[in-house]
Amino acid sequence: MKVSLFVTCLVDNFYPFVGEAMVRILHECGVAVDFPQGQTCCGQPAFNSGYRDDAKAVARTLVDAFEDAEYVVTPSGSCAGMVHHYFPDLFEGDERATNLSRKTYEFSQFLVNVVGVTDLKARFPHKVTYHPSCHGSRLLGVKDEPLTLLSHVRDLELVELPYASDCCGFGGTFAVKMSDISTAMVTEKAEHVEETKAEVLTSLDMGCLMNIGGRLRHENSPVRVMHLAELLYEGMRLGKRVPS
Repeated sequence: MKVSLFVTCLVDNFYPFVGEAMVRILHECGVAVDFPQGQTCCGQPAFNSGYRDDAKAVARTLVDAFEDAEYVVTPSGSCAGMVHHYFPDLFEGDERATNLSRKTYEFSQFLVNVVGVTDLKARFPHKVTYHPSCHGSRLLGVKDEPLTLLSHVRDLELVELPYASDCCGFGGTFAVKMSDISTAMVTEKAEHVEETKAEVLTSLDMGCLMNIGGRLRHENSPVRVMHLAELLYEGMRLGKRVPS
């Protein structure tokens, strides 16, 4: 099995270790990974702001870059949701875009539902809470997969996040356009995270984690934010000493 990595803007520019962790996990599961160099943004920021033509111009780079891919896997429920849910309409009549939407998966979704892996033999002796990102859970429908992976991690104590389904207030351009509302939302989310007494907050989207993590740091909270792939790979290194 071979997949193509859709790295996303945030991971590529600010959190490359998340992409590296995802690729290393896939390799450990026997999946070959390539990286099409022509990819850029999925067009979501422009699309959500109402600039469909600009979004289409940017998003076409993905349609071109991943045309020959067997599977496309990304460490973002939000970006996967954009491709899966909106590309067929944005590129109406373009069969390549429709095919891309069908073969694009969020990381945990691909690992559990396509590869069939739920237990990575990981060990992570920490108290962890999980934030289900809005686009990943509502738009893409990824709900059970990340929790299934976390439930198989040895020594991990998973604690429920109060009001977990509430938005963190990021929403891409929403956080810029409606900054006061966004700040109120993320402040409330950070308070709920701290209520859990968790050591680590994990999620599928670095946009959410960047937003919540920034608020936690503002409050001098010791909670560490980790993308699910990063947490699982660190756990695999503890569990069976895979290469760093």
